[in-house]
Amino acid sequence: MIVDCAIYREGHRSEGPEDLSDALDQARRAGGFVWIGLHEPSENEFELVTKEFGLHPLAVEDALKAHQRPKLEVYDDSLFVVLKPVVYEADSDTVSAGEVMLFLGDAFVVTVRHGVGSPLKAVRERLEHEPKLLGKGPTAVLYAVADAVVDHYLEVATELGTDLEELEAEVFSPDGGGSRGTASRIYTFKRQVLEFRRATVPLTMPLTRLAGVGAYGGTVPFVNDKARPFFRDVNDHLARVNESVEGLDRLVSDVLSAHLAQMSVRQNDDMRKISAWAAMAAIPTMIAGIYGMNFDHMPELHWVWAYPAVIVLMAVLEVLLYRTFKRRGWL
Repeated sequence: MIVDCAIYREGHRSEGPEDLSDALDQARRAGGFVWIGLHEPSENEFELVTKEFGLHPLAVEDALKAHQRPKLEVYDDSLFVVLKPVVYEADSDTVSAGEVMLFLGDAFVVTVRHGVGSPLKAVRERLEHEPKLLGKGPTAVLYAVADAVVDHYLEVATELGTDLEELEAEVFSPDGGGSRGTASRIYTFKRQVLEFRRATVPLTMPLTRLAGVGAYGGTVPFVNDKARPFFRDVNDHLARVNESVEGLDRLVSDVLSAHLAQMSVRQNDDMRKISAWAAMAAIPTMIAGIYGMNFDHMPELHWVWAYPAVIVLMAVLEVLLYRTFKRRGWL
């Protein structure tokens, strides 16, 4: 569905016409641009927008189906950009990603939102209070959306870092993270980091291209070259995010390895204790088994002090074994 449609001239808003076929013409005559926002549109709802703005069918297919990686694609009449905003849900300590697609042309911006975590409403409101920036045209919209998405990445990275600190404290606590759910929580956290990486890492190439650095220093159609410093700033923020994500991924792998090592050591300790107690139980069992074989001719069988002597022997052997195992740390 269409959630907003407006024409912007010199950074100031005027409501767009109900008929989209007139919106682009009005924007061009006014020397501004039209910005249309859609939320999870159906194929029929998007068909009119596709025809009026001449959007490429491959990009339209991606916008309708969603589930895309962050990317930048250039077509004859438009630029297609995919971003993945991320939301951290504090109640469940999980990360969920939505999608924002932007079509940029000479005098239009079409934004398509899927899922949660879209910054579009806040971005539009902020831009409308900054007419000087909004007056730069569709490029300003692309920059503002990308900046909002990446800035929120920094907040999510901070939240995940806090969660990781709590996991570390649990694993390295005196009981060594002995609860059965510790490994499950570590693995779940690793899945959240992976979900986060899927949103941040692929965005590096599109932003590098928009910033015009490295091997991607060429001009990007429909993007003002003067905006490159702004996109470089966003790209620097993204680099910080990716460094944080890489650090989180390495640390959670180390935490999982430490937890598994602690579990292995604990199992070895348990096995040694079991073995020690089994050895201590074997001595009296063996002696009692020998004297329980009911033979007529056995040493000390008819000796008056045989029974007390055997009991004392068992006790002495048990004490010796206990002290030996205790000294070696098995008990």
